[in-house]
Order: sequence, then C-alpha cells, then structure tokens
Amino acid sequence: MIEDRTLLDWRLDGKVALVTGASSGLGYASALALAEAGADVAVASRSSDRLAGICRAIEARGRRAYSVAVDVRDVAQIHRMAEEVHARFGHIDILVNSAGLNIPQPALEVTEEAWDTIMETNAKGLFFCCQAVGRYMVAQRSGRIVNIGSTMGLVGMADRAAYCASKGAVSQLTKVLAIEWAPYNVTVNTVAPTFVETPLTRPYFERIPGFREEVLRRIPFGRLATPEEVAAAVVFLASDAAGMITGVTLPVDGGWTAW
Repeated sequence: MIEDRTLLDWRLDGKVALVTGASSGLGYASALALAEAGADVAVASRSSDRLAGICRAIEARGRRAYSVAVDVRDVAQIHRMAEEVHARFGHIDILVNSAGLNIPQPALEVTEEAWDTIMETNAKGLFFCCQAVGRYMVAQRSGRIVNIGSTMGLVGMADRAAYCASKGAVSQLTKVLAIEWAPYNVTVNTVAPTFVETPLTRPYFERIPGFREEVLRRIPFGRLATPEEVAAAVVFLASDAAGMITGVTLPVDGGWTAW
C-alpha cells in the first residue's frame, strides 16, 4: 500500500502554469487540461488577441487566466513574458513549451530562411523560454518544465530535415537542463507526440495525397493521437505524481517508435 498519497497526486491546485503556443492545437489543449487540474494559467502566443478564447475557457473552470503576446524567436520578448507573468502571479510553477512550427521541404530544397525559422522557433526559442522561467524556478527551488517535442525527434521522416533536427535538439536540451536543475527540485521533461490533427498538421493531411494513410500505417494503434491525450501526459509530468521523473522524452505515439 502506498502511504505517501502525493505519489498519486495529479492535482495542480495553487500552481501557476505558463503555456507558450497556447492559442491553438496542443498548447490550447494543454492549457485547458492544466486548468482542469486546478492550475491558474498564463497563456502566450504571437498575438494576444488569439488567446481570448482559451482565457475564457480557463476562467469558466474557476481558474485565473492571463494572456501575453510573445514571439519566441525574440529573446527580449521571452524575458519580458517571464517577468510579466511572474509579476502578475508571484510565482511560476509550470512551464509548457508548445510554440513550434514546421516547413516541410526535401533536404536538397531546404532554404536558409526555412531552416532558421524552424530552429529559432522550435529549439532556440524553447531553450530561452526554459532559461527565463528556469531562473525563477531555481530561485524558488521548485518547478516543472514540460517541452512539446515530437516523435520526429526520435525517428527520421522524409522532407523534415530541419524539423527533425529541431525536435532532436529539444530532447537533448531536456537532458542537459534536467541534470543542471535537479539540485533545485526542477524537473525537465519532453512529451513527444505522433501526428495529431491540429491547425499545424491539418493542411498536410488535406493537401498531400496518401499522407494520412502513410502516417496511419506507421502507428500500430492505427489512428492519430488526440490533443487531449497529449495534454494528459503534460499534466502528469507537471504534477507531484511525476516528481522522480526528469530528463525523459515520453512518446505519445501509439507505438510508432516501438518499430
């Protein structure tokens, strides 16, 4: 019998979470799930106007919501975001890095502009969000960072040289930060979803003949993941139930990487 009930505690009451890329897709689902678990949630994206809907949904669940505009490719904006959210709530306990993008191109056709845009958003931006919020977590000697990576950070896929490289970087950054910040009770983990039908991926399924079938063929479960399934993993890693888990990349992929 487990005597320490905190080991089973997924509740986040009294916690403050900051979610980037929260206006849609996995960021939206994660912000909502964190609020359902009891956290107050600050949400960020490039346009604060796009965050009105998620703020209303968070507040409808009895939690405090706050929105801030940030382009994670701009380090100065990242620091302003962290300072603003910390000043608003007094502490930041959870950071979910969900801001990301993809520009599929064959390797021989990848442009410098596309490469830089992907790496600056998915890798550089994510790191500096970790750094900016990590300073507060280290100072308060507690925190949970959950990065949204991808199955494509663990396996390769054609036409995604820059994207796979960026998501591989996320998994490696996760390990380094987990090692450095463990003495301060800050955990750092990555959730690596398979394909989820979101505004980011929907155009590929709609425009590329046979693409959906190719993806489903690689997933033993034979279906896409849902945003809610990914968000459940985020909540788990943000909770006390995952207090001894750090430096991990957790696939939510229906078995894709089991191949």
